[in-house]
Amino acid sequence: MSAGQAVRTGDLLAIVEAMKMEHELRAPHDARVLALLAQPGELVGEGDGLLRLGPVELRESSAVAEAPAAPAATLRADLREFLDREALLHDAARPDAVARRHASGQRTARENVADLCDPGSFVEYGGFAYAAQTKRRSVDELIRQTPADGMVTGLGNVNGRRCAVLAYDATVLAGTQGLRNHQKTDRLLGLALDQRLPVVLFAEGGGGRPGDTDMPIVAGLHVTTFASFAKLSGQVPVVGIAAGRCFAGNAALLGCCDLIIATRDSNIGMGGPAMVEGGGLGRFRPEDIGPAALQSANGVIDLLVDDEAQAVAAAKRYLGFFDAAPRHGEAPDALALRDLLPENRVRSHDMRAVISGLVDRDSALELRAGFGIGIHTVLARLHGRPVGLIASNPLHLGGAIDADAADKAARFMQLCNAHGLPMVSLIDTPGFMVGPDIEARAQVRHVSRMFVAAAHLRVPFFAVVIRKAYGLGAMAMAAGGFHAPLGMAAWPSGEFGAMGLEGAVRLGYRKELEALPEGEPREARFRELLARQIADGRALNMAATLEIDTVIDPSRTRDWLLQGLAGAVLRERSTPGIDPW
Repeated sequence: MSAGQAVRTGDLLAIVEAMKMEHELRAPHDARVLALLAQPGELVGEGDGLLRLGPVELRESSAVAEAPAAPAATLRADLREFLDREALLHDAARPDAVARRHASGQRTARENVADLCDPGSFVEYGGFAYAAQTKRRSVDELIRQTPADGMVTGLGNVNGRRCAVLAYDATVLAGTQGLRNHQKTDRLLGLALDQRLPVVLFAEGGGGRPGDTDMPIVAGLHVTTFASFAKLSGQVPVVGIAAGRCFAGNAALLGCCDLIIATRDSNIGMGGPAMVEGGGLGRFRPEDIGPAALQSANGVIDLLVDDEAQAVAAAKRYLGFFDAAPRHGEAPDALALRDLLPENRVRSHDMRAVISGLVDRDSALELRAGFGIGIHTVLARLHGRPVGLIASNPLHLGGAIDADAADKAARFMQLCNAHGLPMVSLIDTPGFMVGPDIEARAQVRHVSRMFVAAAHLRVPFFAVVIRKAYGLGAMAMAAGGFHAPLGMAAWPSGEFGAMGLEGAVRLGYRKELEALPEGEPREARFRELLARQIADGRALNMAATLEIDTVIDPSRTRDWLLQGLAGAVLRERSTPGIDPW
């Protein structure tokens, strides 16, 4: 800087050092330096002048204004380093890995996260981590080849609600669980528990990673991730998505989720091929271990979908049931419910049609459709309000409740109870399945789970008998007994008994029937006695003796439920019972 020099607004005039820090002095406006009042290196005090500025003549000011713009300043080194590192996190930095992923028909972890979260809402945590393997590989190589330590974690909005999102990156070290991505996971799980945030986990990966050698660890069994993840159960909605291979530790986290969504080409198992072979159990291909079709039939998978796009859409839809925001719901044709049941009392019917006739159009989401098919478990909406439904399935065993169906129903009650969803039960069951074969499957323990789960419900529970309601099975479907629900109703087609009416006649009148000749005389007397049992067990008789609260027109079922829900409240949480199984 020299006397007589013209300067622009913002030009650097001087640098003053004070308390070991440098402070810039810049021109407040276009000006001319009239005089320098201090020299470089000179000690100055508070209030001392450094230089004198004066106006710039019009001609000179115009010249200054018309001077060619200075070249754009180059980025400072630390900002450039940050931007270069940040660029390595994105898919564009690894085109070969992305191409292989797409060639297999799958998406990258970041593509799944972007699809799940509302645009612009995702904030990444721990993105600059890399694998803890500096004793084996250079830092530069790890930064480039193990971005984010193989796991994308952060917070984002899903349907407008803040959620914790964790996605193992199968293109980085096969989506294995490393030391640093365990730390990242724990960080997000802590935030989710503290802030009561739903969690979505993309779980694809091969389990524990033995190659992280930067820390002196023998087995790594002290990590807190699994306990932290399990602690979220019942506190916030937890969704797991499996695509491709999901083995060992990744599968253990997936198994802790409230809801497991999996693609049809996925495999889920507590050990992959290497672990199985290492245990001396034989050699298997990955696709031989826990294929999706098997895991859907045995109850591991709640929702089976075609691909990751459908999985993300299902996760969004599921999380929407736990959003308190009101939603408009279109009611189905109520009168259609009057004609759904065959007049023949022993002719089967499709309970899904009853469900569709009750809930808001296109709102039903059935869970575990391939498992425990004697009972349907469905999330849906009634006039926009989310509810959980359990419903007998007369198309399987006549609606009898076997071990799998009981397990499915009991767990669904726990899910609804944990997250405050009112429940509706649609009953058409001849009772619990009995006989030597089912008892060999611990039927006593399994079906009793329904009683224990229902006894600890804090959510409003309503029951409607559609047709058959016999014995202990009907009581279990009614939260433990016909006076346990907040409202207990029946359609006029409802029929009741301590056991199946045909069996009750054959058992209660055995001697009388056996005293008659075989053939038409005996069968005629049987039909007569059965007709009497059917008449006695009609819904109107049950309402008259106050064993149920009311009988309703099928077309009024939705209105009856909405009226009950309007005044229903959550009770205080109770201490969970001991699960019988």
